[in-house]
Amino acid sequence: MKKEQVSHPFPPLYDKNSKILILGSFPSVKSRQQMFFYGHSQNRFWKVVSHILNETTPTTIEEKRTFLLKNNIALWDVIAQCKILNSSDSSISNVVVNDLSVILKNADIKYIYVNGKTAETYYNKYTKNIINKDAICLPSTSPANAAYSLEKLIEKWNIIKQGLD
Repeated sequence: MKKEQVSHPFPPLYDKNSKILILGSFPSVKSRQQMFFYGHSQNRFWKVVSHILNETTPTTIEEKRTFLLKNNIALWDVIAQCKILNSSDSSISNVVVNDLSVILKNADIKYIYVNGKTAETYYNKYTKNIINKDAICLPSTSPANAAYSLEKLIEKWNIIKQGLD
């Protein structure tokens, strides 16, 4: 198998009421197929965030979209295009980053969070100095992050509530 150059296939999700922005690194193969964020059934993003906000875990893309906008959460990824092998963050190279200005100009984003170390690495390398805003790194909700149980993720991710109050 060899890496292929892949472009991010779907737009950011946000509206004028979005208060926090959560950035992943780059969508997985499953997410690219579904054309929506955190599409792999083993990714714990939806369980973690819905638990923190005391809501039922959304299952359909429409439920997920409604859930995020209702809770003033914007979602996107740091990387717009890269060479990648399947969904492997460690294989990423030839990075082109997303322009976050479209979100930042149209929403009052109080905090930016990155979902995992890969997102943090590329955010700090390419984006932080352009927009002059730090991002808070949260442990990855990916199934590859076996070091974190669901309970431990919920505990660490609970910080997102600070931007939503």
